[in-house]
This record gives sequence, structure tokens and C-alpha cells, in this order.
Amino acid sequence: MNSLNRDEGIPCEALQNDFFAERSLIIAANRGPVMFQTAEDGSRTFTRGSGGLVTALVGLAQQIDATWIGCGRTEADMEWERGEVALWKSRDTMRIRFLSPEPDAYEGYYNVIANPLLWFFQHSMWDIPRKPIIDRSTWTAWNEGYVPINRLFAEAIINQTKSAPKRPLVMLHDYHLYLTPRMVRTQLRPSERPTLSHFVHIPWPGPDYWSILPPLMRNAILEGLLGADIVGFQTHGDVLNFIRTCQQYLTRVGVKYKIQRVWYRNHATHVRAYPISIDVQALQRVSRESEVAQLRTEIEEMIGDRQLILRIERIEPSKNIVRGFQAYEEMLTLYPEHQGRVKFLAILVPSRMDLGEYQDYMDEVMAAAGRINATFATGNWEPVRVLVGEKYERAVAAMQSYDVLLVNSIADGMNLVAKEGPIVNRRHGQLVLSERTGAREQLESAAIVISPCDISATANALHEALTMPKGKRRERANQLQALVKKEDVFWWLCRQIKTVVQLGL
Repeated sequence: MNSLNRDEGIPCEALQNDFFAERSLIIAANRGPVMFQTAEDGSRTFTRGSGGLVTALVGLAQQIDATWIGCGRTEADMEWERGEVALWKSRDTMRIRFLSPEPDAYEGYYNVIANPLLWFFQHSMWDIPRKPIIDRSTWTAWNEGYVPINRLFAEAIINQTKSAPKRPLVMLHDYHLYLTPRMVRTQLRPSERPTLSHFVHIPWPGPDYWSILPPLMRNAILEGLLGADIVGFQTHGDVLNFIRTCQQYLTRVGVKYKIQRVWYRNHATHVRAYPISIDVQALQRVSRESEVAQLRTEIEEMIGDRQLILRIERIEPSKNIVRGFQAYEEMLTLYPEHQGRVKFLAILVPSRMDLGEYQDYMDEVMAAAGRINATFATGNWEPVRVLVGEKYERAVAAMQSYDVLLVNSIADGMNLVAKEGPIVNRRHGQLVLSERTGAREQLESAAIVISPCDISATANALHEALTMPKGKRRERANQLQALVKKEDVFWWLCRQIKTVVQLGL
């Protein structure tokens, strides 16, 4: 972990070592960093979670006094319950504790309130004249699911805080645990309280949109988050929206936009933007694996001498996959010189297929791709290829091979594909990026930025990217790569620790 805190040139590792010499760390997230399985012979193994969050926090947590608290996902998780786990090839371990909520409570907490209600809401995805419908079953899920499981997390954090040898920094994550900070704060005496930070990974809509939620639910969320010392978001826009939401809906609240602070119930909450990123070195290691090379060869054989437009997404409405296909269809119509000379590869990962909205959206996605192939395909040219399934090595291989990476989300907290692609791409590929992704704030100077609902503008952006002169392509691709390397996932983590130090929390 040798990235720098580039604001002041302080090595991240030195900053972290100094800080955690006197502090312990508690991480709380819905999911733990591993998932256990029990084999037929009774032996227990585990797989490590993917993603930058796990990589950054696990790498840090194994070197200090740290505990990760999450809900068990398998029976093996819950049977194991707690203990030390080595997640790297070293002797260092981290402490993991799995909570075992009642199944009915978890169902309401996760599959009714967190997903879809809060997730759809914060991505501005509800068809407001028709949905959401907040009825008795919703309130049951809130009162008997979301609230109790947040309390379960709070109790685990409190117990861990009391047994910690050094005052903890508690890092909570995301929309599953909005109520937990206030619960922790109110149940501990001031001298016992840890430093509480809460990072929200998804967008925070403006205050008017929050009027959709009932006041009891909305205010509980705001008051819960304001129990934290620091609330982090992906973008500066999210920070402003949060402060404005607190100002509009809470009474006796004081806000200071200049210093990004909310004062509520005799407590200051500092609100900051910490755009999350990727572990560049880990991704580069994966990109050099033999399996990736083999898969890249297969993809390049499929492309032939054509250019490649690529998208890699979970199959969910916020990703705007259908409009991406429609924009490609319009480009082929407006610029027929691309017909037969470009291929659109969509690598799509099923997500929340137990929800009807997601099943319906997958049907729309496949219909849109099928229509393009039916309209434009020839005997030796398939305009669109859709690959469904999760295989990270294949995604990395495809990212090495694109000429254009399309990220046209309607709303995204960040979108890490937009950062992964430029790091491993070998063809000076261009990024067509929605202005409604968190990544836009950092990458817009070297991306072609589009409005996600503007199919015509997206079609023209695809054409521009495909026909851009080689020198300009190289310059912009190099700029994208430099931006991502400069502000990687360890920079993201360092900024949060630096805030705690600067504020004396």
C-alpha cells in the first residue's frame, strides 16, 4: 500500500501507521469480506469478496487491530460466527464477526427496504405516479426488519467498542445501515464513543425528491446519519444534496455549506466527498494472468478487424442498457459507414433477478439487442453480441480490447468500470461517459460526456470516439489512465483518515 496522499505528499502507509498506532478499526457493512462454504467432508473453506472496498479495507485491516462486522450470507458463515481469517498469503489476519439475523427480519430489511425501496429511490428510478407503494407490509418491513437489524449492528459495534484495546474508528457503509450511527451514539457515554464515519456508495438525490418518503422514515434516516462524525459521499453534488436535505426537513438544525458541516442535537457532522476508486496494481496483476490472455484472444477472434464498442454492467434499470443499444442503432442508421465495421459487445451480469422490475428489464435488454441484429446483421456480421454471466477475467480481457467503452448510466454512485477500463486497455480506447455517474467529476476532462437520456447525442458520441484521430485517441487515453492512477482506492482511504486527523475526532 504505497500510494501517496497527494494533497500533501505524505505516504499513505505512514499516515495510516501513525493513526492506527493509537486507534483500532471497526468496519460495518451488510456483507462481510468473505463467504464460507462447507464441503461434503465437513471441511470449511471461504471465498474472498471482490471489489475495491474489500481490497482496500482488507489490506489495511490485516495490519492493525481491526474487526469487520457483517451479516452472514450462508449457513457456514453463521456457524463460523467469528474469528481470525488470513486473506492474503501472509501471517497477518483480520477479525471477522458474522451477525445472524432472523430470516424474516432480513427479508424485510434487505429485500423490501434496502432493495428495492431505498436503492430505487436514491437512483431516482421510481415511476412516481405508480410506485413506490408504501403500505402496511412496507412499514412492517421497516419496523420489524430494517430497524431491528440496524440495532443488531449497533449492538455489535458497541460490544466491540467496549472490548477494543484502543479507541476505535468505526467505518460504516451504505444505505443498509442508515440508522446505526445514531443508535451507537445514544447508547454510549461521551467518554466511550468511537469516531463514527459513514460512507454512502450510491447517489443522494436532492431534497425535493426526498419528499416521496414518509416523514417518519425520512427523518429517521437523516437523524441516523447525523449520529456520525463524518458522512462521506461519492461526489460534491451528493454532499450539497445531503446538507440541503437536512436543512429542509429537520428542525433546529444548523448547516454551514462553506465548511460542509451540519449541527444537530448538539453534535457536529462533517460532510465530505470521497470518490471511491480501484486498486490499480491488483487490476494490473489480474490483466497479466494467462487466463485473461486466452480470453482476450477469443474476444479478438470474435471482433476480427472490426472496432469494438464495449459495455460491462449489472442488468439493472439504472444502467440504461436499452438506451445504449438504441444509441448504437441510431449511429448505424446515421453513419452507415460503420455497418459491418464495428461490433457492440455487452457483458451483462444478472442482478436481483428475484425482483420483477429486474426480470422485466432483462427482457427489454435482450429484445433491444435482438432487434438490432434482426435489422442490420449480414451473413458475416453480427452487430451485437450479448454475454450474460459473471466472469471477471473475461471482463478484464474485453476491457483490454475495446475502442470505445460506453457508460451511459441514468444514475451511478461512481461506476468503477469507467476507471478499470482505461487502466488495462491496449487500444487507446475512448470513454463515452454519462454526466450522471460519480466518475464524471474526476474523468470528464478526458471523456466524451453525454446526457444519458439523449440517444442522438450518445449516437454522435460513439461515432466521434470511433473516428477520432490516432494522436488524439492516444493523448486522451493516457490522460484517463493518469487520472485513475493518481486517485486510486488507497488515496480514497487516505483522505478519510486525513479528515479524522485534521478534525481531531
